[in-house]
Amino acid sequence: MRIFCIKEVYMTQETVQEKLVTMLRNEKQRETGFRLLAKEYGEKLYWHIRRIVVGHDDAEDALQETLIKAYSSLDQFRGDGQLTTWLYSIATREALNLLRRRTHVWQSIDDLAPTLTARMQAETPMDSDAAEVLFQEALLTLPTQQRIAFNMRYYDELSYEEIARITGKNQNTLKVNYHLAAEKIKNYLKQHTR
Repeated sequence: MRIFCIKEVYMTQETVQEKLVTMLRNEKQRETGFRLLAKEYGEKLYWHIRRIVVGHDDAEDALQETLIKAYSSLDQFRGDGQLTTWLYSIATREALNLLRRRTHVWQSIDDLAPTLTARMQAETPMDSDAAEVLFQEALLTLPTQQRIAFNMRYYDELSYEEIARITGKNQNTLKVNYHLAAEKIKNYLKQHTR
């Protein structure tokens, strides 16, 4: 179980979410609650977005849009689900919207893979672990929906149920996407390992 600290009071993730939701619903505490929300979830959301859009600047832009959308739609958060699920849904939509803006009318965001790979290689430090770079290249060969399902399961360690709530996809479809992605990654690594 993960433990969080807000004002030196140690709480579980569920308690933190309850506290944040209470603060966000209280007009007098909303701004403070939102700053805490951004502090608590900002880095997780940044890396979730970055794994979709690849570039640092694009991830920063999409994160900012995510936080703006979250703040402006706080009244729409019903509270019947987890706060993280709601935030990840917004972040995923914003990241995909950013990618869609990079495409032409007739182009799929899956067609951006070479551009995203080039961006990843340009932003990768020279002393990076070659195996990690190869793994990231393998991820970028995946169709976008498979990559998102794989990233949420592998990196964010979300359950299929949580991923389904975030993406609006069927759990079985997500399981298939994850396993197809894992197979494609294994094959890519086998083909490109010397």
